[in-house]
Amino acid sequence: MKMKAIVYKKYGPPDVLRLNEVEKPIPKDNEVLVKVYASSVNVEDLDYLTGKPWAVRMIGLLKPKYKTLGFDVAGRVEAIGKDVKEFQCGDARAHLLILV
Repeated sequence: MKMKAIVYKKYGPPDVLRLNEVEKPIPKDNEVLVKVYASSVNVEDLDYLTGKPWAVRMIGLLKPKYKTLGFDVAGRVEAIGKDVKEFQCGDARAHLLILV
């Protein structure tokens, strides 16, 4: 199944961001899948987008390891891994850490 996401494949200014169709992730045993309804832009997003400060590149030296941005989101839990106990499908959540 596909979904739309804003992705980036290289560090740079906001011009490197693209709207693409990507495969919808399947949560691992200890993960949740959240359908995002709202997201904010914050300094962490800018750091990951530009690859600055250089410490950010410890995660992905030459190109970003994670292809999407978004640390602060609000949405609804769509799926959970088998080891997840704190969340249930359908839960409305805000301020989750999202790394895809």
